[in-house]
Amino acid sequence: MNVSARDMAQIAVFAALIAALGLPGSITVGFSGVPITLQTLGVVLCGAILGARKGTAAVLVFLALTMIGLPLLAGGRTGLQAMAGPTVGYLIGWIAAAFLIGFLTARILPKYSIVLGLAINVIGGILVIYVFGTVGLILRTDVGVWAAITSNGLYVPGDIAKVVVATVVAKSVHRAYPGLIKA
Repeated sequence: MNVSARDMAQIAVFAALIAALGLPGSITVGFSGVPITLQTLGVVLCGAILGARKGTAAVLVFLALTMIGLPLLAGGRTGLQAMAGPTVGYLIGWIAAAFLIGFLTARILPKYSIVLGLAINVIGGILVIYVFGTVGLILRTDVGVWAAITSNGLYVPGDIAKVVVATVVAKSVHRAYPGLIKA
């Protein structure tokens, strides 16, 4: 596996983007203890702009930094705190989401279609993350399956907005820099 300096720079920039999107903080709603953050926007952008390999690497770098104790998660949390709580599934879902979004985005290039891009980002950025998150909630809290599934409903409007923003940004980036994702 050959990783160029350019690839490493892109990975670092997108890991920093995820961290920066945590700066506005978080809002905890509902009973689940899972906060609303902008960081999932960064995860979707990683996959949609960098592709599966580099996008997943950016998410892994970010999570590794939080696991060594840096308070980069929204609200100033570290990865160790988050992995011990109800958010563990969502964070693990970020890895799968970035990979799937990047993999599928590479298949629709070089002409990035807004409709296909939106569908890919919804599948990866909402559905995949919610599946992992729901499993994490079930394992880390004492809520039942149905309660864990329905708790995601509070996050849907915001996540749809993040996916739309990511799709529009990805379209613009791929038009300006064709060949950014290697198939």
